[in-house]
Amino acid sequence: MAVKLRLTRMGAKKRPTYRIVATDSRKARDGEYLELIGTYSPIEDSKVVINEEVALKWLNNGAIPTDTVRNLLSKEGIMKKFADSKKKDK
Repeated sequence: MAVKLRLTRMGAKKRPTYRIVATDSRKARDGEYLELIGTYSPIEDSKVVINEEVALKWLNNGAIPTDTVRNLLSKEGIMKKFADSKKKDK
């Protein structure tokens, strides 16, 4: 099973909010997901809330983030922590 970290759309018409989730890549965009990682609201000054422990758990287990999710994780400093933990292992 290929796990991806991606966005699922929520909210009203023309007022989107997104959930950052870990899901099977074969599932529908707004379909069933494995675990909720955080939220992203582009309307409210790009408000991002991410559970760092859960995000790092999925990254360490081999989940692949989409480009947008990778950018959000980078802005929060999570991708740097993930890269540093990989360097420590070697």
